[in-house]
Amino acid sequence: MSHEEEFGFAFEERYRPLLAVLGVRPATCRLTLSEELLRVRFGPWLVLSPRHNVAGAELSGPFSPLKAIGVRVSMADGGLTFGSSTTQGVCLCFRRSVSGSEPFGLLRHPALTVTVEDPARLIGLLTARSRPAYP
Repeated sequence: MSHEEEFGFAFEERYRPLLAVLGVRPATCRLTLSEELLRVRFGPWLVLSPRHNVAGAELSGPFSPLKAIGVRVSMADGGLTFGSSTTQGVCLCFRRSVSGSEPFGLLRHPALTVTVEDPARLIGLLTARSRPAYP
């Protein structure tokens, strides 16, 4: 992959008004993946990570709205969620924790769950590099 792959976020209609108040709309949310960088914009929030820092990706969900809609930090493990849907998402695990939940970068997160439109495709792109190549 020498170009960027982009993913929009899946929005459930019933949560759009609440998310819009936070500045989170389809036009302001995007996950971009290149050979070098993972960039996730969720309204005013941003997570940037070198691609090699992504240790794994797995399908997750369905979620409770209280745990998945908006920007959430897990009290259990410190993971971050950028959520616009309760159906399913992708949990990205990092080798080194990332910032993104507050503007100063003081809080660090070992994982980020994103509710992108095509979770299987994202997982496939992130795990394809780690599969052994056979002739």
